[in-house]
Amino acid sequence: MNPVETFLSELHHPLKREILELRKIILSSNPQLTERIKWNAPSFCKNGDDRITFQLHGTGFFRVIFHCGAKKKDNTLQNRLFKDPTGLLEWAANDKAILKFTNLEQIQKEKDQVLQIVKLWLEHS
Repeated sequence: MNPVETFLSELHHPLKREILELRKIILSSNPQLTERIKWNAPSFCKNGDDRITFQLHGTGFFRVIFHCGAKKKDNTLQNRLFKDPTGLLEWAANDKAILKFTNLEQIQKEKDQVLQIVKLWLEHS
C-alpha cells in the first residue's frame, strides 16, 4: 500500500465511503496526477506541486480545496484562474476554490462536473 492508501485504510471519518469515491474520481481525471499526504489529508499533485487537497475536518461534510501550492506566489491574480462553467466552486481567492460534499448521492450526481473542474484546475494552475 502507498502512504495515501495506508492513511485512508486507517481513517475514521463518517464520510469515508464518500472520500474514497471522490478520490477515485479525482485520480481518474489525469493519469499523471500523483498523490501524497499533506496537511493530514490526501493531496493531489501536478508535476510534484500540490493542487487539490482534501480537508477532512468538520462533521457531516468534507471539503476539497483547489489551490496553487503551499508556497505563496509573488504575483497576485487580478481574476480567477478560470470561469467555473459548473457554478459549483466557492472561490476563497482568485487562486483558491472549495467544493463541499455531504453525501454519496451528491458526489455521484456531480461527478461529471467535478471531473470538469479538476481538469480545468490542473490546466490553469
